[in-house]
Amino acid sequence: MKYQGRFIRTFAAILAMATSELPWAAPGAHGPDGEHLGQAKPALASGLARLPDGSVNVPKLAQRRMGLRTQVAPDAEAAVTIQLPGRVVADPNASGQVQAIHGGRIDAGPRGLPVAGQAVRQGEVLAWLRHHAEPFALAAQQSQRAELTAARELAEQRLLRLESLEGTVPRKDIDAARIEVQSLTEREQRISASLDAREPLRAPISGVIARTDLKLGQVVEAREVLVEVVDPARLMVEASTPDVSLGNRLGSAHLAGIEGVRLQMVGAARALRDGVLPLNFRAVATARATPLALGQPVTVVAALKERRKGIVLPASAVVRSQANETVVWIKAGAERFIPQPVQIQPLDAVTVLVTRGLAPENRVLVQGAALVAQIR
Repeated sequence: MKYQGRFIRTFAAILAMATSELPWAAPGAHGPDGEHLGQAKPALASGLARLPDGSVNVPKLAQRRMGLRTQVAPDAEAAVTIQLPGRVVADPNASGQVQAIHGGRIDAGPRGLPVAGQAVRQGEVLAWLRHHAEPFALAAQQSQRAELTAARELAEQRLLRLESLEGTVPRKDIDAARIEVQSLTEREQRISASLDAREPLRAPISGVIARTDLKLGQVVEAREVLVEVVDPARLMVEASTPDVSLGNRLGSAHLAGIEGVRLQMVGAARALRDGVLPLNFRAVATARATPLALGQPVTVVAALKERRKGIVLPASAVVRSQANETVVWIKAGAERFIPQPVQIQPLDAVTVLVTRGLAPENRVLVQGAALVAQIR
């Protein structure tokens, strides 16, 4: 019994020492939405830890090292936005195609064959198209040229004889013989030229080659598109929507995730295509070059003439949680950040409007939110 009592007292002392080191949250600690903020103190030496309730503890030194910045989120009013799928298309007045009128074989131009991205001038010869004929047609042309050559030689000999008898033969016979020689010579030259004809493939506009499918010796067919030339400073964006009345309610527009481009609405079509209404925008570069390519899929964020209340935040403040929810991080204490699910609408390439989930005057993490979201 004496040993058993000593063992019980020793075990109680060890248990008391262990439990005395466990921290406890102050009673009544709640967040901005009334949630309980009690949590265990992080056991990592650096202090960075994901707490059991999903919040994150970030010491002051780590906040400075990570460059975290917060911002008080007041109520604001902004235009209602809508996202439309679209793609980059060429301006029909600033683009063109090079096509073959007849079938033939490709020869290199004065500067060789063109390549994508090469700058060209209007009217510049990009390549030559050497026409080819079927064997029977080629034989017919060659035989016709041989007949014309023989007829021209006979006419030239007759003209020489008549000219040597000038004064004894009528002048009209000499003139007729001379005209016949000229006619036969021209017909022979035309036939010879058709046998070795080359069609120049010229650039329709000044710009940059967007696509080319030319190779030396390549045989192409008539009406085949060989080269596409586009002016990169004059591109357009074609969006689509099933709402036929949307064109009259649109204001400004921009491209989601693409900076340096401003959209100017050209107009909305008056006929549906595949069940949707095409909307055309002109892409105006605010930088030196437009960061777009033909056929590129884009998302058009268009502002409606209606306005909605919410909280305007930088787009960098919005991140995805582990459950793929859209969240922002609220600073609940000196070293504590709480994830808050929200609903947003993009306003432009760098700002968003929080429409639900965030209360006014919350201090929101607007810089470094992606780093805080990665803390485990």
